[in-house]
Amino acid sequence: MSTTPTLFDKHPIQPQLAKSNGHTDEAPSINPPLKWAGGKRWLLPHLESLWHKHKQRRLVEPFCGGLAVTLGLLPERALLNDVNQHLINFYRQIKHGLQFTIDARNDRDSFNKNRDRFNSLIQEGEDQSSEAAQIFYYLNRTGYNGLCRFNRRGFFNVPFGKHSNINYVRDFEKYRKVFKGWVFKNKDFQRLIIQSNDFIYADPPYDVDFTKYSAGGFTWDDQVRLVEWLARQDVPVVLSNQATDRIVQLYSQRKYGFKWEFFAAPRRISCNGDRTAAREILAVKNV
Repeated sequence: MSTTPTLFDKHPIQPQLAKSNGHTDEAPSINPPLKWAGGKRWLLPHLESLWHKHKQRRLVEPFCGGLAVTLGLLPERALLNDVNQHLINFYRQIKHGLQFTIDARNDRDSFNKNRDRFNSLIQEGEDQSSEAAQIFYYLNRTGYNGLCRFNRRGFFNVPFGKHSNINYVRDFEKYRKVFKGWVFKNKDFQRLIIQSNDFIYADPPYDVDFTKYSAGGFTWDDQVRLVEWLARQDVPVVLSNQATDRIVQLYSQRKYGFKWEFFAAPRRISCNGDRTAAREILAVKNV
């Protein structure tokens, strides 16, 4: 490992952003229905302290992912977006009263059968259906490490997960009630209409090799485009990402106006099984 000094040695942590509201050990009142790589449940104590005085606002998440943050903060109103159309279909189907009724077992044959069926629905253009949402949930809970990965043809290609025990949710009514005031979108973040009473929390895909949670991926140009878009907003903005050197350089450019600090983040799910701590950056503006 290189001993060359990095940006981490040049920029000290800003403690004023790390204050918690005292709920460090308090879990969200509703657990996310999906397992999701890069979930920010661990960051909730810090986000809660920033969100608290703005909780009358609408929460906007351009990359809502597994909803760990939204279900932790529980805003009355939210605009939740993700480019993964299968993820958004799952949430929309929950709002419509989704029930988990498919034949689903925690074994390799059942997993492969359902994965093939899911990819058939994609090929047939039926991937925005209730059946597709149920299978998506099953594949997420049963597949390897909760990954959501698609090949270049847009087909789901995560292998069987070999979990010892899985408790599948059959009735999503408790989520449906919470989702009542939430709107789910499936578009590029720049197409979202931001209102004057919004609060934005952006957690884009990490600046790492594994960004293929959707067919298009998330490139470095997208990282820059996101920061420029967020910097133009006149509402409170909170932004998190893995603190690679170039991400730190990007977020610390004076023209964007962000304040930031580092966190040691647990890696609970990764594509290679690595569970070592990752350095993350939290940037804020207008908070």
